[in-house]
Amino acid sequence: MSPELVFQQALNGLSFGALLFILASGLSLVFGMMDVVNLAHGAFYMLGAYVALSVVQSTGSFWLAILAAPLALGVLGFVLEPLLLRRLRGRHLDQVLLTIGVSLVIVDVIGQVWGREVRSLAAPAGLDGSVALIGGVYPVYRLFVMAFGVALAAAMAVVYRRTRIGMLIRAGVQDAEMLGALGVNTNRLFASTFATGAALAGLAGVIAAPVFGVQPGMDTDPGLLYSLVVVVVGGLGTLSGAVAGSVLVGPADTFGKVLFQDVALAVIFAIVALVLLLKPTGLLGRIRIAR
Repeated sequence: MSPELVFQQALNGLSFGALLFILASGLSLVFGMMDVVNLAHGAFYMLGAYVALSVVQSTGSFWLAILAAPLALGVLGFVLEPLLLRRLRGRHLDQVLLTIGVSLVIVDVIGQVWGREVRSLAAPAGLDGSVALIGGVYPVYRLFVMAFGVALAAAMAVVYRRTRIGMLIRAGVQDAEMLGALGVNTNRLFASTFATGAALAGLAGVIAAPVFGVQPGMDTDPGLLYSLVVVVVGGLGTLSGAVAGSVLVGPADTFGKVLFQDVALAVIFAIVALVLLLKPTGLLGRIRIAR
């Protein structure tokens, strides 16, 4: 492999890693705060892409879609948490079965409303060209995805560490029952957390659409499958873990598909197995205390 191709694939890997962070951060947040493994997360991602497609077709504005899709998914998450998930706190198997059911319903609704054809969504004006880099040209939109992922990670870190909301989230991760005993409305906090996780999945769907298209099956690959890999590798329930997992999995997947086309997915799961063998909590995960 030439140095130019290595450079191009490294950029592709980092771009994919940035997208994986946007996608996996919501799943990690929900698990860390609520102790819920949301297997409907991939369906939220897929629905966000289809909502964005409709907004762009109706208004012609990709930037409006970036606002509308996360908002729509956030509202959906805010409704689903008290309606379905709240009564299943601490019942992990029931949560898994419920969120799988929600996922199947969302995917079926998408098929009925939008059809099952593969759709495309163009990058917005100004981000639809290419720039000259080492070894050739590179799409501007993929550079935008990288920058967006970095900016989102920085913004989430500031919120998490320097705001009252972040303080409540950190406290909830440590001991939600004690937080409730101190007078915090944990029901509203959990609903807002689940809504934020759904909104981040919807945002990832919008960002991914110009790169991967809008199509059936995207709820699983890269939706749920890769987001689970990222949070398991990085460490369940931590923002830093989502960053670390994304930075590792994105390039590993990209180079794996170039070097080992027939067994590329096996490379990813080999990394998962190795990380869990050496550090069962993930790269930056912490041991969760049962309470």
